[in-house]
Amino acid sequence: MATRTAARTKARPTQRASSRPGRKSSVRRATAARKLKPAARQRGLDAGQIALDVDHQDIRALVARIRQAGGVVIGSYRDPLGGRALVHATLPFKAIQPTPFQRDLSPTHTRRLSEKIDEAGAFLDPLILVLGEDQQFWTPNGRHRLAAAKVLGLQQVSVLVSPDETLAYRILALNTEKAHNLKDRSLEVIRMARSLARRQPDARETQFADQFESAELLTLGIIYERQSRFAGGAYSPLLRKVDRFSALALPASLREREGYAARLQAIDVEVRKIIAALQARGFKSPYLRNYVVARINPVRFKLQKRGETAPAMPIGQALTRMTAAAKGFKLDSVSNADLAWVAVGAGSHD
Repeated sequence: MATRTAARTKARPTQRASSRPGRKSSVRRATAARKLKPAARQRGLDAGQIALDVDHQDIRALVARIRQAGGVVIGSYRDPLGGRALVHATLPFKAIQPTPFQRDLSPTHTRRLSEKIDEAGAFLDPLILVLGEDQQFWTPNGRHRLAAAKVLGLQQVSVLVSPDETLAYRILALNTEKAHNLKDRSLEVIRMARSLARRQPDARETQFADQFESAELLTLGIIYERQSRFAGGAYSPLLRKVDRFSALALPASLREREGYAARLQAIDVEVRKIIAALQARGFKSPYLRNYVVARINPVRFKLQKRGETAPAMPIGQALTRMTAAAKGFKLDSVSNADLAWVAVGAGSHD
């Protein structure tokens, strides 16, 4: 017996040792997969191309406008990536306005931000500015920092000003550090679209696909304007499969989307009736809405291949079928087991 025990004891280190190389190699592969590979070739400007005199013709008018507004020009340069001219300056906070399509101000976030800036003793992050309508200074992504400057009583705010006005419509895609929720993103996109429709009425919706990110945000944005507490997250899976950017000019495409939004709101009224009836039968799951919307979603089981851009179904047809499914919903078909599966699915997306 002692001999067998000793033999097993001696074998164990060998077994462990034989398994370690596999584990190490898998760790090495995982680590390698996480590494960021540099681009195959270098891009942008070299050091000698970046310096830009404040009297340069590309920014001469912008520099004059900054000084006219009571600001101080600190310096200027060309962006190292795209070569666009930029002016580093300070401006009175009263001379700056948020873009009219920016997300709504959060007083709680503003107070917290102003406290942290005060604790640091420095306003380190300049506001990005462009010249908007009537030569006013607009900040596309600095609304809360601008409000914090007001709370702190700052006379001047550090800014980075671009003469490229179109930057105001592309800034949403750069907000990756603190992701906007679905409501904020939708409201920003629809406000942006309405502004562009006024300024460029002949432009097509498809021309701004990069700025708008996703077609569903336009439709949901219209609903959030009317109904701030709309449960857009429940309908997003449907819209991602059927809502696409329109080739119509912006004013016409927005009128068309008004109709889609109204139909979706009418569907939600039916969904709320179904939820109330299920609750009356004793169903108390927090996933009732997701379950009901999934049940009446006509493209729920339509899988789309990677890179496929065509809608799973025309949006008008999808809304018609969804309306019929909501009106014909069978309450007796609902079970607690079904709701449990919905809860598992919801948890997997958290």
